[in-house]
Amino acid sequence: MNKKKVIITAGVAVIVIAGCFWIFGESKAQSKVDFATEAAKIGTVSNSITATGTIEPVTEVQVGTQVSGIIDKIYVDYNSVVRKGEIIAEMDKVTLLSDLQSAQATYNGAEAEYNYQKKLYERNRTLHEKQLISDTDYEESLYSYRRAESTYQQSKAELAKAERNLSYATITSPIDGVVTSKDVEEGQTVASGFETPTLFNIAADLTKMQVVADVDEADIAGVKDSAKVTFTVDAYPDDVFTGKVYQIRLGSTNSSSSSTTATSESVVTYEVVITADNPDLKLKPRLTANVTIYTDIRENVLTVPNKALRFTPEKSLVGKRTITDCEGKNKVWTMSETGFTAHAVQTGMNDGANTEIISGIEEGTQVVTETILKGNFPEVGMPEDQSERSPFMPGPPGRDKKKDKNKPEE
Repeated sequence: MNKKKVIITAGVAVIVIAGCFWIFGESKAQSKVDFATEAAKIGTVSNSITATGTIEPVTEVQVGTQVSGIIDKIYVDYNSVVRKGEIIAEMDKVTLLSDLQSAQATYNGAEAEYNYQKKLYERNRTLHEKQLISDTDYEESLYSYRRAESTYQQSKAELAKAERNLSYATITSPIDGVVTSKDVEEGQTVASGFETPTLFNIAADLTKMQVVADVDEADIAGVKDSAKVTFTVDAYPDDVFTGKVYQIRLGSTNSSSSSTTATSESVVTYEVVITADNPDLKLKPRLTANVTIYTDIRENVLTVPNKALRFTPEKSLVGKRTITDCEGKNKVWTMSETGFTAHAVQTGMNDGANTEIISGIEEGTQVVTETILKGNFPEVGMPEDQSERSPFMPGPPGRDKKKDKNKPEE
């Protein structure tokens, strides 16, 4: 009977020991430390600012009329292609022709009177020089001649004005281009007052467009002429268009922006003109553009991810591997089977994701970027009672007992 108890006790002990090995062995197998690496490579590092702008034709002319009247004929419509000098509309000419005829009649009468008074004056001047007529007769002929000359010149100007007004009734295109807007219809009356009414907008060569972007005063210092620009439009979200800065306009614009606290403040912006090619005519006038202006760009330089410069190996995580550090403000680490080695590097521009490496490592060098922890590491980097743990996750064996060892048993 005692022998049977010994056998049962030994069996239970074996099972307990095997369970412990299985539990702790599995936990250890599930806890693993890896290190991510990435090769230093040749790339582009850039800094940029963002702005919002409007797409406009490089050249756009507003066509109006300088005379009042009724639109009689319109020969173009939206998107019509026109040539310089081509007739695009005509106004009713009845009144203008009447004015021209009246001016012509007045001119003809004034011209006849002027010619008569001129001959009379020249005749009287000759007689006066020979003292055959009195001074009074001579002065009267001179006076009549001067008045006739003034009336003649005035009627000549009125005739030229009537002819010009009649020519204004025939509206022609001032440039080669495309009609982008038509603001009148046949039969509509237009009145030319202090401001010339706009009838059409004609854009020249829509294959060349420009973006007028509003750049905040805090960013304008970084914008340079001929700087590279990329932009997108909502109409083609997958397309990225390119251009360059053509002009930075010195005139600023003040606008008010209201916040949720009902306070408003003035925002100063500057207009930056960006030229862009539009060979497939995707860019339409007045589209809103989301603009990225590159203030600095370094191409074909050696780069590493920014997180490689933030990595530092922890002794508690590297195991039996050695850690060989070096002097230097900025450093990256390489890894081998035996240990980690630091390399002092000289850095250049940083774009938020990658950093330019001027010296210290070569292209293709595998630098360590981060530590990857697989499993539970409650004591890594902080005391056990400061490690963050979800209240729904079970703790390691013995944790609760250790934490509550001073709590009386219930």
